[in-house]
Amino acid sequence: MDFDALLADFREHADPVKADGMRAYMRDQFDFLGVPTPLRKTLTKVSFAESRTAAAVDWGFVDACWECPYRELQYVAVGYLSTVSRLLGPNDVDRLKRLAQTKSWWDTIDGLDRIVGDIALAHPHVNETLLEWSIDDDFWLRRIAIDHQLQRKGRMDTALLERIIVNNLGQKEFFVNKAIGWALRDYSKTDPEWVRRFVETYRDRLAPLSIREGTKYV
Repeated sequence: MDFDALLADFREHADPVKADGMRAYMRDQFDFLGVPTPLRKTLTKVSFAESRTAAAVDWGFVDACWECPYRELQYVAVGYLSTVSRLLGPNDVDRLKRLAQTKSWWDTIDGLDRIVGDIALAHPHVNETLLEWSIDDDFWLRRIAIDHQLQRKGRMDTALLERIIVNNLGQKEFFVNKAIGWALRDYSKTDPEWVRRFVETYRDRLAPLSIREGTKYV
């Protein structure tokens, strides 16, 4: 992966007006070039396609993207890691944790959770790490732990989901309570009865936001 060439391409397509809107949407926490998602995917399509045959993850490229001041490049890093997810394993979890705890916000966290989740699905012993994350002081790690099984459907480890959510009951943090709601809502499409039982069991400890989101389809 050629970071310098990609950054030059992004700068060539920069749109200051779009950048202002994107920055405002992210509460002025990050700088943007103004490259929207459809264009970003177009600009990375060829290099990502080539990376599918790579023999190893280019962590130098990922780190360069993460260190870049423009938020679009962190999105590129997440997209790249998703593309080469077949190459990722338990030894990469600490690297992913470092990314999650750097320039943290929901936009990158909600991409990293699926990547970590794929590793845990292939290597179940990683679940112990996610249980540790579910009680970490860093609520972004807890959010990843809560939502890492999104879209698992019939492969959902409900015992693990319950333990992780119970570890986060009684929280006042919006991003944690929202994550709980999303996890329950997503799984309710597969097993609505399990979600109904869970909500009834823990209703007194679940945040209203979690209940509202989690029972949307049940």
